Amino acid sequence: MQSVHIVSAYDEELKYLAKRIAAMGGHAERMVEQAVAALVSGDPELARKVVADDIVLDEAQREIDDKAIIIIARRQPMATDLREIVGAIRISADLERVGDLGKNVAKRVMAVADAGQPTSLFRGIEALANMALTQLKEVLDVYASRSVERIGFVRDRDDQIDAMYTSLFRELLTYMMEDPRNITPCTHLLFCAKNIERIGDHATNIAETIYYIVTGEQMPVERPKDDRTDRLVIDAGSPK
Repeated sequence: MQSVHIVSAYDEELKYLAKRIAAMGGHAERMVEQAVAALVSGDPELARKVVADDIVLDEAQREIDDKAIIIIARRQPMATDLREIVGAIRISADLERVGDLGKNVAKRVMAVADAGQPTSLFRGIEALANMALTQLKEVLDVYASRSVERIGFVRDRDDQIDAMYTSLFRELLTYMMEDPRNITPCTHLLFCAKNIERIGDHATNIAETIYYIVTGEQMPVERPKDDRTDRLVIDAGSPK
């Protein structure tokens, strides 16, 4: 809950930052949703739209940074207000990166579209994206409501995204080993899956920033990570 100041313009400035963060969050969500939809349907027009839309987040982040610096210089905020402003800078950076990750998925649409990959692979990508987007939406709701009691749940669930990513990684490797023609499209899908998994990480970063804004304390450094792709070995079997 933001404090109320004697100078009403100060309150409006802080509210403006919060509104811009909310707008950035909605735009980032749409970019990721559309990027995954373009990937699944092989829609190049939608993919190009996502790539073009990234500039909106870039400009919004710069605007928030500039506004925050002006507020700090003019108001010399302390305590909660300072955390609010610094938090807006940090959250806008995370949301800008989410947009970049959506754009990176969109850029690979044409590379995958012509390969005719199994439907199950796209179902895996969709499921991973749905989980990451749910994480992002929930953390943006927490930012709007400042309900810090929900932050732990949002943060801890990141290991589910990592586990799903590891499973999808294994499945894609298996397809690549079964048929060398799958190597190129599946490699692109691996990058797409990693980009989506990173969205969950940025959502977790935002949750930690919100906790700091509201409480003035940092959350513990340790958090569950279940990305086991660095230890994954696929048995190619004995040569025939």
